[in-house]
Amino acid sequence: MKKNVKKVENKGVDSSELIIALDELEKEKGIKKEYVLESIETALVTAYKRNFDVNSDNVKITLNKETGETHVYEELEVVENVEDDKTQISLEDARKLDSKLEIGDTVHKELMPKNFGRIAAQTAKQVIVQRIREASREIIFNEFSEKKGEIVSGLVQKVDKNIVVLDLGKIEGIMPLKEQIPTETYHVNQKLRACVASVEKGIKGSTQIIVSRANNDFLRKLFELEIPEIYEGLIEIKSISRDPGKRCKVAVYSPNENIDPVGSCVGQKGIRIQNIINELSGEKIDVIEWNEDPSTYIAEALLPAKVMAVDIKDEERFAQVIVPDDQLSLAIGKAGQNARLAAKLTNWKIDIKSESQFREMIQELQANGEEKEEAESEEVADDVASVDETNVEEANEVENVETSEENKDEE
Repeated sequence: MKKNVKKVENKGVDSSELIIALDELEKEKGIKKEYVLESIETALVTAYKRNFDVNSDNVKITLNKETGETHVYEELEVVENVEDDKTQISLEDARKLDSKLEIGDTVHKELMPKNFGRIAAQTAKQVIVQRIREASREIIFNEFSEKKGEIVSGLVQKVDKNIVVLDLGKIEGIMPLKEQIPTETYHVNQKLRACVASVEKGIKGSTQIIVSRANNDFLRKLFELEIPEIYEGLIEIKSISRDPGKRCKVAVYSPNENIDPVGSCVGQKGIRIQNIINELSGEKIDVIEWNEDPSTYIAEALLPAKVMAVDIKDEERFAQVIVPDDQLSLAIGKAGQNARLAAKLTNWKIDIKSESQFREMIQELQANGEEKEEAESEEVADDVASVDETNVEEANEVENVETSEENKDEE
């Protein structure tokens, strides 16, 4: 038997102004009206139970999406004998509301206690304010998530020990110590550019933005801003290695033979690269041409040092580099900086030796080889001598046996 549901309604709480406000909110903030209304309905149920000391789950609240009219119902099951008056209604009482009701049907009986209109208005206001906050956070999160890896500008709002706080307009950006250029000093109201390194949601839903001036993406984006050929895709940045604030190496490549990738990046009289150096507070930049041949690429990566030869071992990704004696310190760099950046740029292990060191190494290997050969020759000679002695002893033993047998025959 199909159960009937009967609603018994009175005039509800008029919330027409609420609907107008929600329509405006959807236009301005992009917050869906249906989403807010559902949240308000849920919040109204909670508010009703709290204010009128109702614990049952059969209380329902509906909010008309067109008029804003609010109704509070209790769901009651029609039964012969009532055992729980909070969830059940007798058939006799039910038929006073609707004569067609039968046992097993459900009645939605409206409840409209005093002061509920005021409670509804307060609840709706709280929900709307909360949803606006949530929506604003979501909008900011999505906006900056799309900017990850991009450059943003802001004013230094606070410098606190190891953290710099940037005012990015809608939100603050945090620059931890590891994302700062060590040679720079920051001060309040200083205008800074930085790269959006990460965008995450905090415990309470707030957006946390980490910005960086020390990562490779910041340098990459500066190249895109200053060098049109890179922005347009005519020149590609293949690899970057940085010692922030001190030195960096950038490997560039162009499939177009008519384009000089290094010259384009440096610019006429070095003006393009100088703009980037100024932004990085004097960080030196080595722009090299990427090459698919590892030997050529590694030799380029060690610039400004001149390289005589590169011997590579593909399986180990190891390169032995030989440089002139007067280029050794330049190739290695201060505290090994040049060699370290070159290794990181190329992703090869690099061992650098001067021409003299390499010759000494070869001579030593040759000497060790000759000594080994002599040792092996002496060992072979000893083995031969040992074999000869053994053969002589065996021959003597055989001769003695034969002589002994002959003497026996004569007797």
